[in-house]
Amino acid sequence: MLANNMAQAVNVVAESLDEGAGLRLPVACAAAREAGFLARRRFNGRPGLSSINLKGHQDYLSAVDAEVEGLLRSRLLSSFPDDSFFGEEGGGSFDNNVWVVDPIDGTANFVRGIAQFCISLAYVRDGKTQIGIIYDPMADELFVAERGRGATLNGEPIRVSGLDDIKSSTIEAGWSNRLPFSRYVEMVARLLDDGAGIRRGGSGALALAYVSAGRIDGYCELHMNSWDALAGMLLIEEAGGWVNDFLANDGLRDGNSVLGCTPGLRNSLTRLTGVA
Repeated sequence: MLANNMAQAVNVVAESLDEGAGLRLPVACAAAREAGFLARRRFNGRPGLSSINLKGHQDYLSAVDAEVEGLLRSRLLSSFPDDSFFGEEGGGSFDNNVWVVDPIDGTANFVRGIAQFCISLAYVRDGKTQIGIIYDPMADELFVAERGRGATLNGEPIRVSGLDDIKSSTIEAGWSNRLPFSRYVEMVARLLDDGAGIRRGGSGALALAYVSAGRIDGYCELHMNSWDALAGMLLIEEAGGWVNDFLANDGLRDGNSVLGCTPGLRNSLTRLTGVA
């Protein structure tokens, strides 16, 4: 019943606003919440870890990813049929006016029963991210940013921490197998040598949202895909933080390095991470 009500809410919002009046933001927020409700139900009902093939593609987790992504694709494209859509699971196209979606960021946490994962969706127009939404369904936290209009958490304005001392900072460092592991070890070693506290929560998108809310002071990763990075980077920018130019060098399609932080740590972190 609740899922049906959420779906109806998306349609009502789409029908009640004019295209030029900021239609995409409320529709996307409603779709993110609906998708989050679905992800939370699947998380609470997941099978035991021993019943899930962690290495196989056609497993429970892949099915949940695809189901959540399919819901988002349906809601967004039914409201905006002239937009394009690219999802981590099903792909799509990167044409102008594109929704870039990660249905579940933090899949390793999800499958192991760790309630730290999120839904990330961004809207990119003319080479710039215009909307960034990250929804943590387990905490019921909706992070929202619209270019030029600030960032909010559950409707309340948020700001980055404002810290300027690397020795007092907490930095999240992400890594993946897309680059040699030694490069990540070297980066983390430099951060630790300069006195930063290091953490890794297993969801890069959620970590970027935490930077925007001042919970941590920076996030760095030597390579991320656009569906993981774009929403959180706009959140940081609109919350008064600094981010590198992720979309340079065709980052939308190929991914790029990521650094987002409170402005007072920009010089230290660009030096220590090597992210320009």
